Amino acid sequence: MTEEEAAAVMYAPPASPPSADASALVARLRAQLEQVVLGQREVVSQVLAGLLAGGHVLLEGKPGLGKTMLVVGLARAFGGIFGRIQFTPDLMPSDVTGFRLFDMKSQTFQLRQGPVFCNLLLADEINRAPAKTQAALLEVMQERQVTIDGETLRLSPPFMTLATQNPVEHEGTYPLPEAQLEGLALHVEQPEAGHVRRHQ
Repeated sequence: MTEEEAAAVMYAPPASPPSADASALVARLRAQLEQVVLGQREVVSQVLAGLLAGGHVLLEGKPGLGKTMLVVGLARAFGGIFGRIQFTPDLMPSDVTGFRLFDMKSQTFQLRQGPVFCNLLLADEINRAPAKTQAALLEVMQERQVTIDGETLRLSPPFMTLATQNPVEHEGTYPLPEAQLEGLALHVEQPEAGHVRRHQ
């Protein structure tokens, strides 16, 4: 078994549900999510629409509205592999995609997969990363593949990115490139009315 085949087995997603069961799946996911994030029914509906369409969603709202909790709750309800990236100004592209590290014992380069090798990716505070790092995620979102040291690795479907950003915090942020904005199926603005039910 090759390294790529082993990686595919490791990151194998759950089987996609039949289309006839789509409405039942949405109802189940909605019910579970609305127990986590209260008063955000429209936001939950739009996020689920993005998931079913196979697109990526940008959640924009002030801190404390449950953006991160919503994504974590979706990952738990969906049952897929969850990845998370906390974007910061010093984040490197390799922190997103992964890298090859020389193993002294085997005298070979070993692949260290980044957090994008998942089914549902939370890109938290995406506009805090510099353009070069945003570009690394852009390839993943558009092509559903990762290029590491010239080698292209396909991601196992399904793959969806839920990105978050806080509109009120402009200092230390970078504008999202037009190409990245075009790669988003939905741009959802969270109202302030909702709140999060926190589990003890």
